[in-house]
Amino acid sequence: MNTKRIYAITLLLLFSFSLFANVKIGALLPLTGGVSAFGDLVRKGIDLAHEERGTVLGEKIDVVYMDTRSEKTESANGAARLIDKEGVIAIIGEVISGNSLAAAEIAEKRKIPMLTPGSTNPLVTQGKKYVSRVCFIDPVQGTALAEFAVKTLKVKKATVFTDVEQDYSVGLSNYFIERFKKYSGQVLQVQYKSGDQEFSAQLSQAISFGSDAIVVTGYYNEIALVAQQAKSLGYNGYILTGDGSDAPELLQLAGQAVEGILYFTAHYHPDARITPVSGKFADAYLKKYGIRPSTLSALGYDAYMLLVQAIENAKSKKPDAVAAAIRNIRNFQGATGVITIDANGNASKDVVIETVKNQKFTFETIISANSLK
Repeated sequence: MNTKRIYAITLLLLFSFSLFANVKIGALLPLTGGVSAFGDLVRKGIDLAHEERGTVLGEKIDVVYMDTRSEKTESANGAARLIDKEGVIAIIGEVISGNSLAAAEIAEKRKIPMLTPGSTNPLVTQGKKYVSRVCFIDPVQGTALAEFAVKTLKVKKATVFTDVEQDYSVGLSNYFIERFKKYSGQVLQVQYKSGDQEFSAQLSQAISFGSDAIVVTGYYNEIALVAQQAKSLGYNGYILTGDGSDAPELLQLAGQAVEGILYFTAHYHPDARITPVSGKFADAYLKKYGIRPSTLSALGYDAYMLLVQAIENAKSKKPDAVAAAIRNIRNFQGATGVITIDANGNASKDVVIETVKNQKFTFETIISANSLK
C-alpha cells in the first residue's frame, strides 16, 4: 500500500471518527488541597446541569474533570492537559482567582474559551478574548460590602485583614476600602498569609483601633480562625467577608463564633429566588443531594448551562465561535440570577448578602448592581 493511500485512509478514518465524537468540556477544579470544598461544590452543580442537559448540537457532552490540587502551577498544567491531551473545546474553571489567572494564560494562548464560575478578580478576564465568568467581579462585591456596612450596619471603623498571597484578597480589600473611605469610614489594614493559624497580633490591633467591623477578604479556613480567636479575645463587633465565606465548612470550623455577627457577599441563596430557574435548581439539587444548594454549586450549574447555551447559539464547536457567543449572552436566566456577559467577559448581576442564624447561612438582602455604579 503506497504512502498516499495510507494518508488518505487515515484522513478518512479521522473524519469518520469526528462525526461520532462527543463534545468534550473540561472542568478545571480544586478537588483536593486547601480549597477543595469549593471544587466539590462546583462539581455538584456541574453534574446536576449535565444530567439535565447532556447534549448540544445533537451530540453527547462529556465533562472531563481535572484536579488543580488548589495550586496555581497545577491549574496551568491542568488547563494544558485538558486542551492538549483531552481535546476539550472549552473549560469551566478554575474557582479561585489566583488559580484562574494561571489557567487563563494557557487558555488564552491556546485560544480555547474558559468560563470561570467563581473567580472575581478583574485581572482574570482583563485584556483577554477567550476568558469570561458567570460571577460578579471584586469591584462589585467590595463596593456592595462597603455599602451594606455603612448604610445598614452603620459601621464607622473597620479593620481589613488581607491575605497577601491571594490576588482575590488583595483586590477585594482595595475595593472595600475605596468605597468605605468615600463615606469617611476609618480603616486599619493588617496582613496575613494563606495557611496562617494565629491571628492574635492582628486582632489586638483591631480591638485597640475600636473596630465596629473586622473585614476578612480571604477564604473560609482563615475566616473561621479569625472569628474564633476574635471571640476568645472579647471582640463583639461584626465580621464581614466576601464570597470566600460561602462554603458549609465555614460553619463547621467556626461554630458559634460567627453566629449573628458574620455578613458576607454572595452570588446566590436558595431563598433568593430571583428567576424561575433559581427555584427549579434549588428543588432539583435538594432532591439529588439531600441538602440545600450553596452559591458555588449554583455558579457551577450556571457556568455549565451558559456555556452549553453559547455553543448552541454559535451553532458550532469551534472555539472562536464559542468564545464570541459567550460574550454575546444577554439576560440569561440562571440559578444565580439574570446574567449578561459584557464585552470584557464579565457578568452583570445583583449581589446577595447573607448572614448566619441558627448555624445556617441565611438570606439577608439583595443589593442591585445598578446601585453600585
